[in-house]
Amino acid sequence: MSKPGGYINRDRLWHPPALTPAYKSSVTRSPNAPLLSLPTSISEETGPVFGDSIIGELDNDLILNFSSTGEAAIGPRIIVHGRVMDEYGRGVPGALIEVWQANAGGRYRHSKETYIAPLDPNFGGCGRMITAEDGSYEFRTVRPGPYPWPNTMNDWRPAHIHFSLFGAAFAQRLITQMYFEGDPLVALCPMANGIADDRARDMLVAPLDMNATIPMDCLAYRFDIVLRGRRQTPFENRKDGL
Repeated sequence: MSKPGGYINRDRLWHPPALTPAYKSSVTRSPNAPLLSLPTSISEETGPVFGDSIIGELDNDLILNFSSTGEAAIGPRIIVHGRVMDEYGRGVPGALIEVWQANAGGRYRHSKETYIAPLDPNFGGCGRMITAEDGSYEFRTVRPGPYPWPNTMNDWRPAHIHFSLFGAAFAQRLITQMYFEGDPLVALCPMANGIADDRARDMLVAPLDMNATIPMDCLAYRFDIVLRGRRQTPFENRKDGL
């Protein structure tokens, strides 16, 4: 282990492998040549940075931010909150978080969507926010529904929310997804089970947080994200932190 302030060695087996045959599309998408690690350039690291000025008033409110009439999106209302941290538990401020998800019926608002569940005219399915000085974030949405996907004859994705995290510039990006506590489909999902270590997979499951629930309004789930270290949140792309 390195001294505080340095980097903790990564456990590369903690992350999902690029090739997971049970997740069929990974067979054609996974690299078939040795991986190269390319450092970022000075222009990438010192390029435009994110600030609160890019965030609109309703950007972190997926219940209302797509509606043209002021009507709320349909579905169980929830709050998702947590902190973005480094390996020592220190908050990471100023990180841009983008989220996207299916609606309460399990359908995405996408031109190539094929699932027959109905669209919600008041739900766009995406939002964004910037972490506070202590690394905290929060957004309001509806709980997404599960949906079938053409992996095998009867595979269903668990309810989930995609997270994209940017560091100081667009070149510093990590992608992951959040599942919900108690969802039986997580244990059956070939994509989730691409993570071999149960403890790593559990880091993607957000527990119910009754302390943050708004009575008669929204349930709450807590999803903390660890960027580096041997027990960082599993990510779907590069195996290093922001």
